[in-house]
Amino acid sequence: MSVLYQHSFLTTALQSVMEILKEEATESNGKRKLEEESDALQLSKQESEGHLPGLPPSGKWDDSQIVKGSVIVPVVEPKLRYITLKTGLCYDVRMRYHAKIFTSYFEYIDPHPEDPRRIYRIYKILAENGLITDPTLSGIDQIGDYMLKIPVREATAEEILLVHSEEHLKFIESTSSMSRDRLLEETEKGDSVYFNHDSLLSAKLSCGGAIEACKAVVEGRVKNALAVVRPPGHHAEPDSPGGFCLFSNVAVAAKNILRNYPESVRKIVVLDWDVHHGNGTQKAFWDDPRVLYISLHRYEQGKYYPGTKAGGADQCGENEGLGKNINIPWPVGGMNDADYLYAFRKVVMPVCREYAPDLLIISSGFDAAEGDIIGGCHISPAGYGQMTHMLKSLARGNVCVVLEGGYNLDSIANSALSVTKVLLGESPEEPKVTVPSAHAIEVIDDVIKIQSQYWKTLQPAYTGICFTNPSIMGNYSLLVNPATEKKVLSDLAANPRLCDAVRNSQAQYLSSKFGFINLPVVSGKGLTSPSLDNQVLSTKDIFQANTIIVVIHDPSDVWARRDPRSGLLDLSGSVIVDTSSKFVEWAVNQKYGVIDINVPLTLTGKDDETYNNVTTSQELLLYIWDNYIRYFPVTKIAFVGFGDAYNGVIHLCGHREVRNIVKASINFLDRTPLRAIVSSIDESVTDWFYKNSLVFTSTRHPCWGEQGTSEMKRPRKKYGRVLKADIDGLPNIVDERFEETTDFILDSIEEYEDESSN
Repeated sequence: MSVLYQHSFLTTALQSVMEILKEEATESNGKRKLEEESDALQLSKQESEGHLPGLPPSGKWDDSQIVKGSVIVPVVEPKLRYITLKTGLCYDVRMRYHAKIFTSYFEYIDPHPEDPRRIYRIYKILAENGLITDPTLSGIDQIGDYMLKIPVREATAEEILLVHSEEHLKFIESTSSMSRDRLLEETEKGDSVYFNHDSLLSAKLSCGGAIEACKAVVEGRVKNALAVVRPPGHHAEPDSPGGFCLFSNVAVAAKNILRNYPESVRKIVVLDWDVHHGNGTQKAFWDDPRVLYISLHRYEQGKYYPGTKAGGADQCGENEGLGKNINIPWPVGGMNDADYLYAFRKVVMPVCREYAPDLLIISSGFDAAEGDIIGGCHISPAGYGQMTHMLKSLARGNVCVVLEGGYNLDSIANSALSVTKVLLGESPEEPKVTVPSAHAIEVIDDVIKIQSQYWKTLQPAYTGICFTNPSIMGNYSLLVNPATEKKVLSDLAANPRLCDAVRNSQAQYLSSKFGFINLPVVSGKGLTSPSLDNQVLSTKDIFQANTIIVVIHDPSDVWARRDPRSGLLDLSGSVIVDTSSKFVEWAVNQKYGVIDINVPLTLTGKDDETYNNVTTSQELLLYIWDNYIRYFPVTKIAFVGFGDAYNGVIHLCGHREVRNIVKASINFLDRTPLRAIVSSIDESVTDWFYKNSLVFTSTRHPCWGEQGTSEMKRPRKKYGRVLKADIDGLPNIVDERFEETTDFILDSIEEYEDESSN
């Protein structure tokens, strides 16, 4: 009984204690809540009065206000390296002394493109926008709060000789004492260069300015730098000046930085966005793995200045420098922001991150800028700002921008201003164009195929081996040596190309469904191409047909998913897109005879070296006409051509008398250039062809002029009746215009039948 009593007593006591503790906790929480509300009101009052939270009214602590032992995090200086520094600026008015000697009043009113005012206009626009302070534009030392003036000096002979030969240096030095007639003579003989008595001084200052700008960045005196220098440098080769360039400024600067700062700078990227290829810079580092040279330039298969194959995509360096030279060669002018930014995203940035440079030098020509007539491209100031912004993320921000070309004074000034603002820390403006052109996509694809041999970041989806010669390339033999070529050809012989398998499948389908037969084509009878088995098929009654539809086309496209690691096609997700099959089936249903001609883009085996699909389309259609059609009892023929193969139709109509039986010619083009009919018969063929033809092109075909402008071209009659589709892509154009095409064929045939009956 006593035990039960004790237990009951303890239970009652414990409950009482718990109730007391609960009441105390409630009271404590209420007090704490009141204190927090009071603190919040006090904090709100301080903020409304302009005081920072947690600080006394003065805005900062002093020792008397800090209670000893209450400090958790001491006050420290901000641990920032980059934003606390200024952007460096190199500029010296003496670089304007290098100028062309005038020999006529015309040269005075229309000065040389490499005009001394180029650097003056850049310096002036920086002052006009408050980035520097120099009211007299005289090049003073104290230029304000945002930029730091980097003193310019003459490059020494020792520094210049790291890149150039003694003969080259002596020649430039001799210009300071040449007679006026001799200076004019050397100007006339040179490769787009001119000289006067101040050329040596300006060239040494330009070269020395580039060196000092890079040194200031490497030594941490500035966060980045802009060298507004001239004459430019990237065309000057080790033993000769050229392209307005006397010394290779960027190359000399890079060589000297590598020599003088071996511990802090082991690798340098030189990014050249001048519209011309920097042949001099490329040659200086051709076999040097310490410098990665990347150039984006207008190439046009080596026809654009400097007019050599050195700017081809296949020029990758040699020996230890193999893979450290990347050329991105644009095949045409008119490239824009989207094209350059696409190249940056796909090639430039991945490769640079993999290379991990310690310093990045931009060979900053602004002749690709919108408004520069020489460059003929459309990079906006926003585009240059975007590229600079991306490059600033490399090399821990150690970026030096060195002026190269750029010959429209307004364009060069506005572009340089945009670049400078981004160097200072401003966000770049949005680019004008966001969708890259087909030219850019094709070029970048070719560049990746080549460079993926050397860069892991480019390897997904590519094996690094390219079996064909991309159209933009230069001397492909440097990439594919005889030993490699022999192996590639043997691999192709052992493993047929996909285009062969697709055509064989088409032949089997046409044979099983419509009873098509193979029309033999024998090489040597007007054909330079080897035997083309299964490329020419026809309905079995073709020899008696009164009406024939001749369909001539490129190989079918294959739409496929691709493994992102190996590049292998996912066969289960791949389909064959045959744009010509709709017309074949339609013609068969109309009870017409049909000839289906497939013109291969390439051939399997060694014959591919001399094969040309356009030439083959011309020869093959002449062969079919001369050896088959002319012996048939046919009275009405309609041609339907697709892509490059349509060239065969144009060639045939101009070189054979076909007007008595050919009633219609319909052709579909996506990017294939228009071809004018050139007759060897008589001039009236042009009018006949225009009346009886339809040529459907994509909405963005070059024949209609530049997209996004008010300029609108109209193709001439010699190209046939050219019509603009509302869409791009050959399959889409065919779908859009199929009914219009078949109606045109039927009307042409019925018109002939009406005329015959009368």
